[in-house]
Amino acid sequence: MRTKSLLFAAALSLAGVASAVAQNNVYSVNAVGYINVDLKPGFNLIANQLNSTNNTIASLLSTLPNGANFYKWNGSSFDIATYFFGAWDKPNLTLAPGEGGFINAGNAATTVTFVGEVTQGNLVNNIPVGFSVRSSQVPQAGTATSLGLTAALHNGDNLYKWDQANNKYVIYTYFFGSWAPGEPNLGVGEAVFLNTAVTASWTRTFSVNQ
Repeated sequence: MRTKSLLFAAALSLAGVASAVAQNNVYSVNAVGYINVDLKPGFNLIANQLNSTNNTIASLLSTLPNGANFYKWNGSSFDIATYFFGAWDKPNLTLAPGEGGFINAGNAATTVTFVGEVTQGNLVNNIPVGFSVRSSQVPQAGTATSLGLTAALHNGDNLYKWDQANNKYVIYTYFFGSWAPGEPNLGVGEAVFLNTAVTASWTRTFSVNQ
């Protein structure tokens, strides 16, 4: 994707426009851009943080190797889709901004690219009771607090961040205004599991001009 990155950088220079969300692997002109999400061998808990005209995996994830799997949490178990010869057996599973899912692309590292609009305005991501997979709706890295998630949670709620290198979850607990063992950071293109005692809303007002 190096050539594409350079072309995008040239376009930004010519236009004299640089978005506040452009960082690391995020490139944007006004409110439209793309995100590169690197997949390592094994399981990766990822998010698509750009809104496309079609947020199904058939549209978003069309360049994975044969045998790749996508796991979408449905509230009690995973719906599992398999990619073979250019098609998914469950093509209508979604990966919209604010959602997340596991991808296992096999033993080789690969990169998926999401293209679409940065969502703006008053954003609401509903969090149900119990376990759910959620992500920031905008492509920014930051702490749970800076991304607006902490304000939605209650005492005893848990965040499960996937440690891809060690193939396990790191568990964070929110209690009396602080996080243990420390406040979690979320990367661009990253989703997390939440376990909440009551329904909540992850809200944020966002503009690319911020």
